[in-house]
Amino acid sequence: MSAIPALTNAQLNKRIISVVIFTFFCYLSIGLPLAVLPGYVHNQLGYSSFIAGLIISLQYFATLVSRPQAGRYADLLGPKKVVLVGLILCGASGLFTLFAVLMDASPLISLLLLAVGRVVLGFGESLTATGSILWGINVVGTVQSARVISWNGVATYLAMAMGAPLGVMLNTLFGIPGFAVLIMLMAAFGYWLATRRPAVQVEVGQHIPFTKVFGKIWLYGLCLGLGTVGFGTIATFITLYFSSHSWEGAAFSLTLFSIGFILMRLLFNNSIARYGAIRVSLVSFAIECAGLLLIWQASSIWMVDLGAFLTGSGFSLIFPALGVEAIRRVQPQNQGSALGLYSAFLDCGLGITGPVAGLLIGRWGVDAIYLAAAGVVLLAVAVMSGLLARGDR
Repeated sequence: MSAIPALTNAQLNKRIISVVIFTFFCYLSIGLPLAVLPGYVHNQLGYSSFIAGLIISLQYFATLVSRPQAGRYADLLGPKKVVLVGLILCGASGLFTLFAVLMDASPLISLLLLAVGRVVLGFGESLTATGSILWGINVVGTVQSARVISWNGVATYLAMAMGAPLGVMLNTLFGIPGFAVLIMLMAAFGYWLATRRPAVQVEVGQHIPFTKVFGKIWLYGLCLGLGTVGFGTIATFITLYFSSHSWEGAAFSLTLFSIGFILMRLLFNNSIARYGAIRVSLVSFAIECAGLLLIWQASSIWMVDLGAFLTGSGFSLIFPALGVEAIRRVQPQNQGSALGLYSAFLDCGLGITGPVAGLLIGRWGVDAIYLAAAGVVLLAVAVMSGLLARGDR
């Protein structure tokens, strides 16, 4: 990677935002259908709630499967080309969704078109998100990796937070075609914008096999997966938790989780370079664990809200901190593969959390999953403490 001239914080952020905006477009495309498609599949097409949930989950499975390959393609072809293809796929998902609505007189064909659109969107997410991070790192230099990953996370959560309510509003006004067309327009605009950004040089060198890359990054990916459990239990089951206590305000707890997440990314994105990734991760896991324990023992709504805020704050810096360590362990020509494999642990953590937590709820009740999640996060605390004890920073 060529040397990057010294830049001010404002210049660095401007360069990073000019690339991670493509992540924003991608995740806004993901957020728009989330609150609408399950009801459409169940109420209008007439399929069961299980099928409705499966249609949504297809995107997550596609993302999990394609993340590592997205990273490898970014290494071989360059991140700009990968982002361009990812944006095309995001736009195609909107097109398939539009076709599905036009074919709703034939429920099976409509469902299959929705399924294809969800899979295509999952592939688009892998390519766009992984490519954007690698593109940003190449633009501002590896030393700013944590800053790039942090801004990418802010773009992701802002887009997801905006996407669901915007999708509901557009569906109310124009039906599903309202947000399907918006997804296509965003993809077209993003593609045009990306073509105007300068490409970065692909690093020349030996591309090591996935197995060797995995061997270098698996511990950091595993801890990321452990930390993701806390996020997954709140995002998926906080509404059920409130209902079991006959409380209202679950949506506000989710908002506080997001506020804590974004504030930490914006206020402390320099802490990883300053104090070291392992130390920041250790503190972050401890804060997340404390938040989950507070929810488990909560006797009032404000305690749950505080616990959600702490959990979001703790989870916030885990991905960039451990991500810096993961990509630091490979040569530049293999960083895309490392990033793809590392990110797949997050997808895997989210995928496993739902069914396992569901089994625990059936046996011990919804409160127990927050104690179990805290125990899982505590394992990551132990791993980070061990790494710190042996001298890692």
